[in-house]
Amino acid sequence: MQNIKSILSICVLSFLLLGCQTVKEKTDAIVEKENKKLSKYIGRTSAELKIDLGNPDEDYKNDKGNLEFIYRTKKYGISCERKFELNSNSVVIGFISKGCF
Repeated sequence: MQNIKSILSICVLSFLLLGCQTVKEKTDAIVEKENKKLSKYIGRTSAELKIDLGNPDEDYKNDKGNLEFIYRTKKYGISCERKFELNSNSVVIGFISKGCF
């Protein structure tokens, strides 16, 4: 009886560990896809960014004096925030994406 419980516990634990790895792989793939999508804006102007994504929900100057555009959306009740940093020439030099898929 003890052996059956041990074997059953090992099987359940194995399935859980494999399931976690699958979730991690899917999450990594989604993040990679999002980064690839947003990377195309690096080097483009704010006008091009606005043509594709519309006007930002918020914009402000950061500590470095660069302009930041923030776009917020919600999908399945999960908030998505994309920030783009623009230099003094209004060219995108970086981005950050949180909660987007």
